Amino acid sequence: MKVYLTLLLVAALVAYAATPAMRHLARRVGAVTAVRARDVHTQPVARLGGVAIYLGIAGALVVASTVSFLSPVFEASHAPWGVLAGAGLVCALGFADDVWDLDWMAKLAGQILAALLMAWGGVQLVTVPIAGLTIGSSYLSLSATVVVVVVAINAVNFVDGLDGLAAGMITIGGLAFFTYTYLLARSATPGDYSSLASLVLAVLVGACLGFLPHNLHPARIFMGDSGSMVLGLMIAAAAIIVTGQIDPTVVSERERIPAFIPIVLPLMVVAVPLIDMGAAVIRRTLKGQSPFTPDAHHLHHLLLRAGHSHRWAVTVLYLWTAVLSFGTVSMVFLSTAGAIAVLSTGILLSSLITFSPGLRQGVSRAWRSVGRRAAPLREKVTPEGRALPDVNPEESS
Repeated sequence: MKVYLTLLLVAALVAYAATPAMRHLARRVGAVTAVRARDVHTQPVARLGGVAIYLGIAGALVVASTVSFLSPVFEASHAPWGVLAGAGLVCALGFADDVWDLDWMAKLAGQILAALLMAWGGVQLVTVPIAGLTIGSSYLSLSATVVVVVVAINAVNFVDGLDGLAAGMITIGGLAFFTYTYLLARSATPGDYSSLASLVLAVLVGACLGFLPHNLHPARIFMGDSGSMVLGLMIAAAAIIVTGQIDPTVVSERERIPAFIPIVLPLMVVAVPLIDMGAAVIRRTLKGQSPFTPDAHHLHHLLLRAGHSHRWAVTVLYLWTAVLSFGTVSMVFLSTAGAIAVLSTGILLSSLITFSPGLRQGVSRAWRSVGRRAAPLREKVTPEGRALPDVNPEESS
């Protein structure tokens, strides 16, 4: 654990230190988000924060390659460098889009190429941890890998609409995912529990934490497509790596539920972005528009219109991510009743907070009504029941 925490800290420090330089570079090259009708920020904000995130990830992986504890991870295959290469390609693609606003078809082609590059490096979906199912052909394996990567990239990209939202959600979901992969590796191979999935998630969470202080409301810089694409690809990489890597039943006697965790948990980590993306695609397709046509009807826009402040809207989506991801992890390490209790409590609390603007407005109206009725009774009453007139303290002195 100390090794992973150290690498997390390295990624955080590099990302934090690199972000001001990226903000300066963004202004120099014109990578600045102007205020548009669908946006919630009120003044132009620099992009390219994703480059700092990538630098944090890259720096931590380079350091990791020199750590003896992780030598089995780097000696087993070129997968760590395949992940870094794929992330580098989408970061460069996002950089170009942040500066020159690329066509959506060009971005999609670049995302597919990055997925193929990562697969060529050794990260591809080969097995599914259900009844030992193996994908029969290399073509199907590559196709499945591309689909997983492209969907994850665009899901994170779609939800990146409020200050600190995408980085915070990936931090929370990534921590839950890391908890699962770390404990899974320790239970399966106590003698050598180094894990590429845990490494990928640790450096990803660290880079996001380093970037967040610059990105929280009011944001001084946005991650841009150079960041959202990297986050999506890294989460997809971790999901592909852990799927079928270790028998998940080793950490629980209940074999049915744990068998599905490597599939379900990555989905829960990006559940909110996936729901947002799915709704957007359906909404735009029904209107005869391209699925990539921007609008102001994402989940965060709906929360703002419902009455949440900027910070509360982000907090609500953070909470849902935490409940879904950590609740899923609890299915492995708690009893069935305990896991259901955790999930039910979390969902109830999240629902109450999600709909709290209406509740707060109702309570405020009730208090105002009580205040108006009590206005004529502004006299103060002593414990003996005698009414006293209001006294100005300055006059009584």
